Amino acid sequence: MSDFNEFEDGESNKRGQKLIDRGAVATRALVLVPILSKSLQNKAVIEGRLTRRTDDARLEEAAGLASAIELDIVEVLRVPLSVLKAGTLIGKGKLAELKQLIHDEEVELVIMDHALSPIQQRNLEEEWGCKVLDRTGLILEIFGRRAQTKEGRLQVELAHLNYQKGRLVRSWTHLERQRGGIGFMGGPGETQIESDRRGLQEKIARLEHDLDQVRRTRGLHRTNRQKVPHPIIALVGYTNAGKSTLFNNLTGAEIFAEDLLFATLDPTLRTMTLPHGRDVILSDTVGFISDLPTHLVAAFRATLEEVLEADVILHVRDIVHEDTGAQAEDVAHVLHDLGIEISEDPRVIEVWNKIDLLPDDERQTVLDRAAGQQPSLATGQMQPVALSAVSGQGVDTLLGEIEEKLAQKDNLINLHLEFSDGEGLAWLYRHCDVLERTDIETGIDLKVRAADKIQSELRNRFYVE
Repeated sequence: MSDFNEFEDGESNKRGQKLIDRGAVATRALVLVPILSKSLQNKAVIEGRLTRRTDDARLEEAAGLASAIELDIVEVLRVPLSVLKAGTLIGKGKLAELKQLIHDEEVELVIMDHALSPIQQRNLEEEWGCKVLDRTGLILEIFGRRAQTKEGRLQVELAHLNYQKGRLVRSWTHLERQRGGIGFMGGPGETQIESDRRGLQEKIARLEHDLDQVRRTRGLHRTNRQKVPHPIIALVGYTNAGKSTLFNNLTGAEIFAEDLLFATLDPTLRTMTLPHGRDVILSDTVGFISDLPTHLVAAFRATLEEVLEADVILHVRDIVHEDTGAQAEDVAHVLHDLGIEISEDPRVIEVWNKIDLLPDDERQTVLDRAAGQQPSLATGQMQPVALSAVSGQGVDTLLGEIEEKLAQKDNLINLHLEFSDGEGLAWLYRHCDVLERTDIETGIDLKVRAADKIQSELRNRFYVE
């Protein structure tokens, strides 16, 4: 299997073992964007495999994905499709036309912005004489380059191997090739493809075991954070919506935030202080995208589960993007799979980002919509917050909304402690926000703010007035 990298026991970052050569000379690539006929689009939407988006937006996103791995993009072409061919996806006439273009332009890689079956991918490679990547393969390649932490690399490897397992047909179509064997090497007459599949399955099992250990560690960290009174604010949104820029604006951090798809892959946590002095933990997560590969959603579940524990969820939208509505639907679909209904969850604040890119009159229209003075494009329960993470306009309003959201969950409790109860006092400072303290003759009067999750323990330990 020469076309795909076989990862060795967690060493996903070995150079020279990627789908695409990272040599000094950029790979010449042709990007093809299948444009489905109305009937095919309607069928895909009904089946839940497609959200409605404009052709221009699809072209822009496909080019952005290809640019994320620094290819020399020869051209980005629309390919109209009225029928999906089982063997090649596209018809014979278009196949021949593209073959000539690939030859003339010395194209080394074709990216098909659509899911391809293993058979389709193999047939296209044989027909065109070059590598072919479908949308899933390209996203996996991007994720492989972006992952920095051990957890991120393991998750990408697992998704990659599951994807690779289904494409063994690409390398071994001559199933009559067999190898003998005994014991763990396989039974007599085991075909080469069976041997390769078994080898991949063993690697997948090892990765799943390693990821399980990482998940346990993440779970312990999450449990430890729950012992601290700081609420957790999670950022979610479509890739390139500006989550990382907003994260940097709010925390003063300098995490990687460029105009790139999937600029952030590994989760990042920072402590920040709200205007009225309350400390919170802000969490930035991987961006979502339409047709996010199933393997990736499953592999990154441990990372995305950070959102489940959040006290407030900020759904960041690129409000100037022509497909902002479809992007919001894609985010909602992924969160639905995690058990979060974004349109109903009271923790969600919708953030309309990038208003600095709008002309003055359009910016005012968006601000009016966010303020409820015009029909809204929001998908959540609360009125959205319109802002610019770059200029800072509207950020103060967002901070106020976060404080209001947290206040709705707060429990203000009055307590009295004996002076001798130093252990109890230390516990309160460790697990609650101590808002007021008054020392009187008989002890200490306290007003504390306690999270719901420690209410039971607090009332068991102390007399609550």
